[in-house]
Amino acid sequence: MTFSASVIGASGFTGGELLRILCDHPELEISQVTSRKYSGRSIGYTHPNLRDLKLKYSSPDELDPVDVLFTATPHGVSMNQIDDFSEAADLVVDLSADFRLKDPKKYDEYYHGHSRPELLNQAVYGLPEIHREDLKSATLIACGGCNSTVTLLGLYPLFQTGILTEKDTIVADIKVGSSEGGASGSTSSHHAVRSGIVRPYAPTGHRHEAEIEQEIGAKVAFTVHAVDMIRGASATCHIFPNEPNLTKPMIWKAYRESYQNEPFVNLLSGSGGNYRYPEPKVVAGTNNVEIAFEIDKRNNRLVVFSAIDNMMKGSAGQAIHATNIALGLDETMGLAYRSLHPTGSP
Repeated sequence: MTFSASVIGASGFTGGELLRILCDHPELEISQVTSRKYSGRSIGYTHPNLRDLKLKYSSPDELDPVDVLFTATPHGVSMNQIDDFSEAADLVVDLSADFRLKDPKKYDEYYHGHSRPELLNQAVYGLPEIHREDLKSATLIACGGCNSTVTLLGLYPLFQTGILTEKDTIVADIKVGSSEGGASGSTSSHHAVRSGIVRPYAPTGHRHEAEIEQEIGAKVAFTVHAVDMIRGASATCHIFPNEPNLTKPMIWKAYRESYQNEPFVNLLSGSGGNYRYPEPKVVAGTNNVEIAFEIDKRNNRLVVFSAIDNMMKGSAGQAIHATNIALGLDETMGLAYRSLHPTGSP
């Protein structure tokens, strides 16, 4: 059975990634592609890698009825148009932050409030590694942010198995590529400004820390740096456990118990080679996450490393993965991409 799909706000980076995946997805067929700015123009006008896709952008004011509607819109759009989206599709997959948080007070704290707080508990957080069973009956999916995704995937098994608790101190340092800023651009995204940087743009209070704390039930001290790469997110989490008796076999057991059947999780031993720890360059273009860890006994510190492609596992790939589960399809469908090696900047 083939399902029809629309992408709202498809002219941006995330929308383009969704279209790239959907083009080769055997059970999802693109029905409508919208862009308010580029209505009437071809897809190739904004996404040159999709010039062979013979579709034009239409206005988002007139939505075709479909099975699945993906919303790749800025924050604030989905919450204000959710009734129209839900009327047009049986399944709405939102890639913005509009339905990620369960507590309306967190939207007051990290965003600018929420216009439809009564719907927050209906949305399923889109990470299959955490919410696979809930996704099977979802009608509204809220995909996680890229920074929260790369951090959560590294930390979640340690909390799920009880190795870490809310008493432990966690410091997360994130490095992200320029595509996280979106296609619209700003003064900070000009090449002359962005090139060569390692810029802490959110030293404290980043919005994504609310998602992490919601999912693991513990506070995280969270700092994000913009770095000179195009695609990718890398997390280094420094954990100072309350109980200083962690061993490598204990940590390995936690990750294997949580992730042994996960199709997109790769655990690295850090044993040798140039790529012994996770790097965004290695997973570029894939829905994979790489995870590794080390124990620093002298400082009573556990260091967890994780890396994803922010446009894939941190956005469009996660959305397709969650959608496959919600529709009862093989969850790897349309996502069997291998990364390139060697390659340039991710």
